[in-house]
Amino acid sequence: MFEQIVLGTIQGIAEWLPVSSTSLLILTMQNLFGHQDGFQAMTRHTMFLHLGTFLAAAIYFRKDVGHLGTALFKYRAQPEETRNLTVFLIAATVMSGTIGLILRQLITQWTGQFSSTAKPITLVIGIFLLITAWGQLKIKDLKGHKTLKDLSVKDGIILGLVQGCAAIPGLSRSGLTVATLLLRNFDRAYALKISFLMSLPIVLGANILLNLRAAAWTPLACVGVSVSFAVGLTSIHILLRLAQKINFGYFVLIFAILTMLSVFI
Repeated sequence: MFEQIVLGTIQGIAEWLPVSSTSLLILTMQNLFGHQDGFQAMTRHTMFLHLGTFLAAAIYFRKDVGHLGTALFKYRAQPEETRNLTVFLIAATVMSGTIGLILRQLITQWTGQFSSTAKPITLVIGIFLLITAWGQLKIKDLKGHKTLKDLSVKDGIILGLVQGCAAIPGLSRSGLTVATLLLRNFDRAYALKISFLMSLPIVLGANILLNLRAAAWTPLACVGVSVSFAVGLTSIHILLRLAQKINFGYFVLIFAILTMLSVFI
């Protein structure tokens, strides 16, 4: 139970920051709790823990989620920004789901070549954390003006491609998507909101695909999800405001270097 409490706490905090919560969870499972389950099993469990922060985000953004739900049945009656957000999310979900599945399969095949996956996965995470850090440092001074009403299908395809690439361990989904939205001239506060709304259908779909038939719904695993939800709901407001004001690039850079050094120690 202690392990699930630790993992749930990490997920509940790290999800709102551009630091790749999945990578933190995998590194913790491997190096603190000695997991040797392989990449596929570990990503299934990390995705299951994401259900807690999925529920926290759905509650926090409940007005937007409610409008999106209504738009599925009464699309033309919705205001422009809701219609644009709905079309954007559909395009982004289809694109990111396709890319994510392909990349996950390729990574699973690659890690399957090793008798022990701990060091190869840790090295990959370290390398791509460097990329995440570089991206965060590049966008630290960017300020845009676009809002939800400026979203387009083109934005959905681009952001879906970027979000799908976050299937690679070490790449932060929120870090990548927020950086891309800022590069496309979106306001930082709206970029954060769009990023987390984008994550909702992907987390739900991934759990249906990966965990619905798997033995994920154990009482012990549900403890981790419950902790993830409680910590996530408690911390989301403060950490999202923090993410607007603080650039985490240097933190991610240090973390990336330490991660890669651990492979050779």
